[in-house]
Amino acid sequence: MIRLFLIIVWISVCYVSCVGKTNNIDKQTVSDDPKVHTTDSIAQPEPIISCLEQKMIDQGLICVNHLDSSLVVDLKYATTDNFTKVVLYDTLSNAYLHPLAAEKLIKAQKLLKEIDPNLSLLIYDAARPLSVQKKMFQVVQGTKYQAYVANPSRTGLHNYGIAVDLTICDLSGNALDMGTPFDFFGKEAGITNEAAFLTKKQIENRNLLRKVMTGAGFLTIRGEWWHFNALSLADAKKTCRLIE
Repeated sequence: MIRLFLIIVWISVCYVSCVGKTNNIDKQTVSDDPKVHTTDSIAQPEPIISCLEQKMIDQGLICVNHLDSSLVVDLKYATTDNFTKVVLYDTLSNAYLHPLAAEKLIKAQKLLKEIDPNLSLLIYDAARPLSVQKKMFQVVQGTKYQAYVANPSRTGLHNYGIAVDLTICDLSGNALDMGTPFDFFGKEAGITNEAAFLTKKQIENRNLLRKVMTGAGFLTIRGEWWHFNALSLADAKKTCRLIE
């Protein structure tokens, strides 16, 4: 019995010793081999941010599509698909807003998703630096659109990051029919006499947009169904910095 006991003890000691050496070898291989890395040790590339975007971030503006990835962004002035046919945002592809407006926009998106998860807000324009407003004003001089673009000397709510232009789209990014396209200059774009120009479905779509936006605290304007303000201009001038 004693001999059998000694044999069992000897086998156990050998097993523990071998396992310990194996584990030590594995650990040393992982730590000493420069070719072996963990996921945490791999440096992730930083997103490329333009000087304009960095300036907006430094001013405290928030990228709303980073706050909620379900928001859809199609900045029309970053393309030629706008009424000027000129690229005005040549270094901007994300939508930025003042934190107050951003908070309200995220709430509006949540309200919309609660009504229909297959729909999303589609942003056409948000914070607009005064430098871009000046460029837009210059581009339309001598054209039929001259009367529709505010003089940069009279700052607007886009220039404070407090206004947003948007619509509603489906999961494929197709905008709902609102009766007119974005930046349509005509009475059909107004919200005061829609029954005279729009179909029942178009009115329903606009009402849905207004419902979620006003439910989140935004204000409408009479002439543009797509435009919403988070504050009045007087309040924005008191509490928000002008985006140069």
